[in-house]
Amino acid sequence: MSVTCELIKRNCKLYFKDKGMFFSSMITPVILLVLYITFLAKVYRDIFMSGMPSGTEEKIINGLVGGQLFSSLMAVICITVAFCSNLITVQDKVTESIKDFLITPIKRSALAIGYYAATFICTFIVCISATGLCFIYIGATGWYMSAVDVLLIITDVFLLCMFGTALSSVVNIFLRTQGQMSAVGTIVSAGYGFICGAYMPLSQFGEGLRNTLMFLPGTYGTSVIRNHAMAGVFREMEKTGWPTEIIESIRDSVDCNIYFFGDKVDLWVSYLVVTITVFVLIGLYVLLNNKNFSAKLKNLFKKKNKVN
Repeated sequence: MSVTCELIKRNCKLYFKDKGMFFSSMITPVILLVLYITFLAKVYRDIFMSGMPSGTEEKIINGLVGGQLFSSLMAVICITVAFCSNLITVQDKVTESIKDFLITPIKRSALAIGYYAATFICTFIVCISATGLCFIYIGATGWYMSAVDVLLIITDVFLLCMFGTALSSVVNIFLRTQGQMSAVGTIVSAGYGFICGAYMPLSQFGEGLRNTLMFLPGTYGTSVIRNHAMAGVFREMEKTGWPTEIIESIRDSVDCNIYFFGDKVDLWVSYLVVTITVFVLIGLYVLLNNKNFSAKLKNLFKKKNKVN
């Protein structure tokens, strides 16, 4: 246990000492927040206002827009920042520092847990800081969140950081060069927001694509945090006498309500999907770090290459 703790400390120190890596991780959420406010906010506002009766309170509109922007941003950066934080594992391979660990009595499972835990800690620090910035933005525009909503959002960020760290750990274990690091980072940053329903709600996609994306766990993660980010606004709309049909229609349009082949997915099911995925990915990551399993996997690829 003490060895694992030392590995975690070592990896966290390396991350925070690397000014370029740390700065890029911290600045990314800020840039995305500015871009979302600048471009997406107007799009979201126009969409909401087009389906609402005239005379709708401005604060309600701001609350809806802010909640959707906030949930979209956090659903993305919890994953993209995890990939950035996890580059320590790849850098150790590039610099061959990993060889120093492998010749010691340290178990590979302990080494894997050390990398995973350090990546999660760094990712969560960045993401919780971004959450605070988003709370300030929402407070300045249209705050309807309760203390319970805030706690649930922090729980969602924690879970999404676990998911992002597990996913990046499994992917990064196959990377060996700086070029591969850059390529994967670019692909994840550019594409993840679309396939998880952050940039554009699934309700705006065609039925075939929408049903396909429902097999991806990131979709459920986005829905979870969006439910809690916008819950306060929907409660306020109910209090002020908004028809249930209109509220449900808005919930459908922003993916607070998601449907798996036409069947509505309950919130607890979304939590379950993301949680199970985290445990499966962590198990796979530890397995891939197992010396015997890795050797068997390499031999399998060698045999396939010889046959070809």
